[in-house]
Amino acid sequence: MPQNKQIHLDNRPQGEAAVANFKLVQAQTPELSDGQVLVRHHFLSLDPYMRGRMNDAKSYAVPQPLGQVMGGGTVGEVVETKNPKFAAGDKVVGMGGWQEYSVVDGSQVGMLRKVDTAHIPLSAYLGSVGMPGVTAWYGLMKICEPKAGETVVVSAASGAVGSVVGQLAKARGARAVGIAGGPDKCAYVVNELGFDACIDYKAHGDAKSLYAALKDATPDGVDCLFENVGGIGLDAVLSRMNAFGRIALCGMIAGYNGLPVPISQPQLLLQSRLKLQGFIVSEHMEHWPAALTELGTLVATGKLKFRESVAQGIESAPEAFIGLLKGKNFGKQLVKLV
Repeated sequence: MPQNKQIHLDNRPQGEAAVANFKLVQAQTPELSDGQVLVRHHFLSLDPYMRGRMNDAKSYAVPQPLGQVMGGGTVGEVVETKNPKFAAGDKVVGMGGWQEYSVVDGSQVGMLRKVDTAHIPLSAYLGSVGMPGVTAWYGLMKICEPKAGETVVVSAASGAVGSVVGQLAKARGARAVGIAGGPDKCAYVVNELGFDACIDYKAHGDAKSLYAALKDATPDGVDCLFENVGGIGLDAVLSRMNAFGRIALCGMIAGYNGLPVPISQPQLLLQSRLKLQGFIVSEHMEHWPAALTELGTLVATGKLKFRESVAQGIESAPEAFIGLLKGKNFGKQLVKLV
């Protein structure tokens, strides 16, 4: 059985996460038992939610244990199997974590899923046709429920989730306005993804300036907000929300280092009769088949565009993850292992 490089969580962050919180470990892959499958990971996924699991604090997910492989999504290939449902060479998606190989009980429901790479790249099953894509689909379709002609705003618009939100909104006849960091990301959001406008938050250092830019981009106000960040961007959009607007609260990356992220005018939630709903996509598995069918069809036919930032080798995962939290990635952040 092969040697297996792994990244463990070695210690918990004090404030900002750092590369020093992680440890590279060399492990021996165990022999397979009946029903098990050995998967060689081709890509592993880096996602903002992982930062919250690094803390030993109450949350919707249990904390990442110290001294164990960092959890996370993976795609790869079956290299050995003692399970009749899987054959060597099958391409699969699972939760193999930050390591080169994983041994998976193939008989456990939901642990490992075969995927077709004839028309969809393997890596896309960690992005637009995976958890981030379903997150975008669920928050937009089930919470925001945009109607044709309405205005949808999405923060972190060039990222794995936000980029899908805007394209799905456009496909349903809505107006899509993104918020992203830097002129290159905003140009991509408008020119390649087809958003109607994009606000570069890095060009607006204070709430007043950001609000003015948002007002120009949303002359008819905002009906739906897909929020990934929090902070002054959320404040600005709340001030532009129309009556009975809907907010899908997906992430609060501005507060992932433990600092409070207050809302400056919470009275707007009442005055505009807004619906604000937080959600965790793994709690809505009944919607995944419909979402993945639509997302897979859109990617396979070239109607849903996506971009990837790819770090090379398991050793690069911690630094790439820290970069993701600071917005250095452009699109979905992956680590290539093969």
